[in-house]
Amino acid sequence: MSTTSSFAVADHAVLDRFPADLPGGTDLPGLYAAAAEIRNNRHSFVSWLDSLSQDEDTVRAIARRSYWHPNGFAKLVLHIGTEPEFRIRLHVWPASAEPSRGESNPHSHRWEFASTVLAGKGMHMFEYGETAKGGKPYRRYRYGTDPADPAALVSDGDVRLKVVRPWHVGYGEVYSCHTEIVHTVRPIDAGLTATVVVQGPRRTPTTVVYCAPGESDDQPNHPLSESDFRLLVKSVVEAVA
Repeated sequence: MSTTSSFAVADHAVLDRFPADLPGGTDLPGLYAAAAEIRNNRHSFVSWLDSLSQDEDTVRAIARRSYWHPNGFAKLVLHIGTEPEFRIRLHVWPASAEPSRGESNPHSHRWEFASTVLAGKGMHMFEYGETAKGGKPYRRYRYGTDPADPAALVSDGDVRLKVVRPWHVGYGEVYSCHTEIVHTVRPIDAGLTATVVVQGPRRTPTTVVYCAPGESDDQPNHPLSESDFRLLVKSVVEAVA
């Protein structure tokens, strides 16, 4: 993808091609380069984002595959590429009275990704490791191990976790993550925060989620409406402008 970004037009065929044009393809270096290009061309990106919100069929399709996380932020799946497999997602934490908990259960992913802070001050990210001593107690669950219900969280014993690396990703910075990383993410403050995530293909069939004592593993997502999508896009476009 050239530095004269193609995001200014809602041409999904162009978007399908862009990871293949990167030096690393859909491996982590390529995903990082894609997120960095979005960072460098953020106004073109939000122009493309705004164009998506103007098309009824596109809005309907995006709302159908997007959702509200139980901790109060929206995960918008803007685009799904197939050859090679990748996704472009927009995560939006609306302004609120106090900072969101974000994704508060430590977890890993079945795919690699890179993200950049598009609007807001940024994100706190903490990476964790299991430890025999110290740390804090958690119940470990495995996602994707039940053939009858791939979305089920299957209990896998009690462990202790410790923070091995704190990250504070500011506005315009890029963060990359491979499948072995266990982390939590939350906005730095209570203002509007939006991140763009470039997600690569699935690398592993399972992943892990850890719940602290008293935290339920049953945290269902909530539907996201078409009007939600339009309002969220409007708030992000205005914030970047």
